[in-house]
Amino acid sequence: MCRFHRLTVSELTAHRGARDSVFVSTGRRDSIHASTKIPHKSHAEPSDALVPVLTIAAHPDPDRIGDRLVLDRIGTGHEVLLSRVAPDFQRSNRALGAPLADLCLSRTPIRIGPAADGGIRITQQGGSTVVVGDVEIPHVIDLAGLAPGRGVPIVLADRVVLVLHLVEPTATHHRGDAAMDMVGCGLGMTRLRREIGQIADLEAPVLIRGETGTGKERVARALHDSSPRRNGPYVSVNLATLGRELAAAELFGVVRGAFTGAARDREGLFRAAHGGTLFLDEVGEASTEVQAVLLRVLETGQLYPVGGDKPVDINVRVIAATDADLDTQILDGRFKAPLFHRLAGCELYLPPLRDRPEDIGLLFYHFARAELAALRAQMPVTHDPRAGAWLPPSIMVRLLRYRWPGNIRQLRNVARQLVIASRGQSQLRLDTRLAAELDSGRVEQAHMELSRVPESSACRSVPNPRRRPAEISEPELVAALRASSWDLQATADQLRVPRASIYDLIERFPSVRTAGDLAPAEIERCYRECSGDLGRMAAQLEVSRRALGRRVKELGLEPASAIK
Repeated sequence: MCRFHRLTVSELTAHRGARDSVFVSTGRRDSIHASTKIPHKSHAEPSDALVPVLTIAAHPDPDRIGDRLVLDRIGTGHEVLLSRVAPDFQRSNRALGAPLADLCLSRTPIRIGPAADGGIRITQQGGSTVVVGDVEIPHVIDLAGLAPGRGVPIVLADRVVLVLHLVEPTATHHRGDAAMDMVGCGLGMTRLRREIGQIADLEAPVLIRGETGTGKERVARALHDSSPRRNGPYVSVNLATLGRELAAAELFGVVRGAFTGAARDREGLFRAAHGGTLFLDEVGEASTEVQAVLLRVLETGQLYPVGGDKPVDINVRVIAATDADLDTQILDGRFKAPLFHRLAGCELYLPPLRDRPEDIGLLFYHFARAELAALRAQMPVTHDPRAGAWLPPSIMVRLLRYRWPGNIRQLRNVARQLVIASRGQSQLRLDTRLAAELDSGRVEQAHMELSRVPESSACRSVPNPRRRPAEISEPELVAALRASSWDLQATADQLRVPRASIYDLIERFPSVRTAGDLAPAEIERCYRECSGDLGRMAAQLEVSRRALGRRVKELGLEPASAIK
């Protein structure tokens, strides 16, 4: 009889030392049992339920990166037999698929099927070695805890790295989109491409939100190139770089003689983008003066050049992007709510790289090829089918398990470092420093279990609310804010209105204050009375604790929770 132990996906990927501890606990190397919930088909199940997929992240043949095998048959109770010769993996934009076809893989298949409790069972039958996460499978393992935006690395014979993850069953498989210049085939990118297609032909402004390094400018360009304005100009500006004095001149242009040094007319960025698209990057870093002039132009469709007295009509689609927490900035008074409403006609949310494990192989090779081209070098090619791969599986597993705080930009830097450090060698090699960096930023167990991709970030024009904001009285708003401790989303949920309407209501009712409205003297007095306790201060002043914390820091005060 085989003894079975339950391991979640996160436990399998938590520590390198997990392999030894698992074997010690079982007392033998013949069986390991854990349990991943997979979508089983039923008549009541929605058609867009996710299905498990194996995507190639590393292979001796780099052209195979991104090929994938859909495991939808598991949901109907069938097994998939995976070996060197079968089944065929779908190849990007190709009618015919191909098996893994590496001579070092065994012809004896690995069995992948449903587990009794709804998980995925992987059975090793004496062929190629199989390492799932950090655990080498001696016989059987069931996976539990697989969720959207999460992936489990599976290494076959120390040659091929697969990523087990979830996709939409109807998603078209392609490694990237030439028209959009975007690389990726996973769930997050599939949804993003669909959402770009839904809003590209609209005239509404778009607000792109996402962490630093996620490719917001690339998405802005894709929106422009997919729109009816594609033949018009595309102009980009980083608002964080515009000083207060020169912002109006840069954006709206200058009439000759408007100020000392204005020796000629300048059209400005808005007029340069006439008939096309203006991309406002880092809009969350714009000064309040820049915000004011932007709002005026967006509301009127006209601008006045500096020194000019005649309005100029403009025809520009505005796309803005930020990694800032605009909700908090609005509460703090550092970002204008009306400008937010104007910019966020539609919103796109970009997934962080840690939620795109299935795309890491594709992205790495994309960047590595670019770096090799810059060095006028080529990826080493060997005719020995048993020679080691240019990218060792151990490095790819490290990349798959890293947290990527710098997202795609950081992955590109890592690819550059590896290519440069391995010049003239047949394989990429990790130096001690980079290996330590990748190991120190591994995804932890709790992160694996709790994180998920938003279901959709489609065009978010404010939907018809269940209640009209005009129906809400000042006392009702105040009561809801107090009940939710000034959490805007919780307040919106309680009042059954969109969160954006809460900003309008706060502006409408003068008795409702934000942290940005508080005078420094009032904050300092409350700080003394509450002994720096931020929670008590927020309750007494009746403002958001988070926003109040920012004001406290700006005044050089230290919350009690930070005092050691």
